[in-house]
Amino acid sequence: MKLTFWGATRQVSGSMFLLEFDDEYRVLIDCGTDLERENSQDTPKLEYGIFPFDPSLINLVILTHAHIDHSGQIPNLYKEGFEGQVLCTKATMELSEILLLDSASLNQRKFKAIHDSKKRSKKRKDVDSRELFLERQVKEALENFVPIPFDQKFKFKDDGFVTFIPAGHLLGAAHLYIEFSENNEKKTICFSGDVGRKNYPLLVDPQPVPQVDYLVTETTYGDRHHTSENKPEEILGEIIKRACIDIPGRLIIPSFSVGRTQAMLYTLNKLYTDKGFSPIKVFTDSPLAKASTRIYERNVRLLNKQAREFNEENDSLFDFENLVYLESNQASKAVSNHSEPCIIISASGMVTGGRIEHHIQANISNPYATILMVGYASENTLGWKLLNGERKDLTINGQKLPVNAAIEKVDVFSGHGDLDDLIDFVKTQNKEKTKKIFLVHGELHTMQNFKNTLADVGYNQVEIPEKGQVFEI
Repeated sequence: MKLTFWGATRQVSGSMFLLEFDDEYRVLIDCGTDLERENSQDTPKLEYGIFPFDPSLINLVILTHAHIDHSGQIPNLYKEGFEGQVLCTKATMELSEILLLDSASLNQRKFKAIHDSKKRSKKRKDVDSRELFLERQVKEALENFVPIPFDQKFKFKDDGFVTFIPAGHLLGAAHLYIEFSENNEKKTICFSGDVGRKNYPLLVDPQPVPQVDYLVTETTYGDRHHTSENKPEEILGEIIKRACIDIPGRLIIPSFSVGRTQAMLYTLNKLYTDKGFSPIKVFTDSPLAKASTRIYERNVRLLNKQAREFNEENDSLFDFENLVYLESNQASKAVSNHSEPCIIISASGMVTGGRIEHHIQANISNPYATILMVGYASENTLGWKLLNGERKDLTINGQKLPVNAAIEKVDVFSGHGDLDDLIDFVKTQNKEKTKKIFLVHGELHTMQNFKNTLADVGYNQVEIPEKGQVFEI
């Protein structure tokens, strides 16, 4: 069998791995958007439209989880000729639907911008229209999603089986354990997807994977430790006290709509319910966050024991006094006039587009405002500048603004496992029996450091693939 690495190679996003069995059956593991290339001016010329392979020859897609850097190109796969099914967990299917439809809505606006620029005889070099799928392509794709339960061995071809093992990280996220036979020899391979962290709000801990011959693992935090040591509600409670109680201020939290916002709302609910905090008005400003929260509510049985018990005792994970979901852009902008202390949670987490931009713009110069960064931000995004101290003046939507707001950051809400979590994940594998470990989904220097760390504990058969590199396994 051949394994070709078509994405998330020596970078974080765009997960896409092709398995070609000896009987010419082809399985694509994840089909994600390359966010690094999307934010650059580089539009490579590919032999098959936007893919480096013929989509019509792919028999099956197996999806680890719903995040766009793992699922975002699936509608385009169908647009370019793929006719097979997508296997994933039920929760992944539900979250993928809202995420892909949201992307289609954004693409519609991009198409309009391209059309308008052509009418004005201007070229837009920042958008590759080949990748702009619409709602009809999303619906076509969703008709072919097949939900598979966790921990159930599923036969996808003759002598080919897949088991979805809980990975934490996001509702429905899975490690893929694949078993197959070729030339009367049984072989196994695991694709980690994104490895979650232990004791994360709502989610189960990542579960161990059986021994495999080959392991493909993410490395996002492969050279870093999470620094926050206290419980999420203790950390968030202290910040709220400083930002909204000690002074009559407002707390602005850039947060991804799917996963991160639910962890924030659950933690706030616990604070108000268990810690006796007087409920400060909380504005959740993202329609996508509201939709994904409802999916979490429908899948309580997949959450960790603490969340299930809290839900049973309080009849709700996320709804609490003074929680307001903002639907329209008009309602979102009106919050700027709210005079009482409040908390505003809005997307995106990197402060790249979305409603969070106008909240930051309206509050960055307010000395009674606090901006709390709760996750990773790509280099040169506004979120990255806030995280890394570029705060003398910031230009937002063409307006240069002084930074008078307090800027804080925590990593307790990051859904990725850190160095210790990744080492624990790899250590489920016997170093004498694992033939090869492939490192993906991380920055190159992080992968190199993680490779050295693995060598220190005895794992020497480690590869850092390049894009398009093929391995016989």
